[in-house]
Amino acid sequence: MAEFDPGLPSIRQAQKYIQDQQALEVKLLTGDVLTGRLAWQDSLCFCLLDAEETLVVVPRQAIAYYKPV
Repeated sequence: MAEFDPGLPSIRQAQKYIQDQQALEVKLLTGDVLTGRLAWQDSLCFCLLDAEETLVVVPRQAIAYYKPV
């Protein structure tokens, strides 16, 4: 299992997005694009809250990039 290291810059940035309830665009390796707020993260997944207030769990391995919108 992957180690969750809150000292890593990428983890700290994602935590800031959670705190600020920042809307994100998440592009998957399949080319699909998801938008929503980051609800939580762990060492394996991100959880997005989409516009319909649905929680979408996305494996980190499936993410090409994410950025604020």
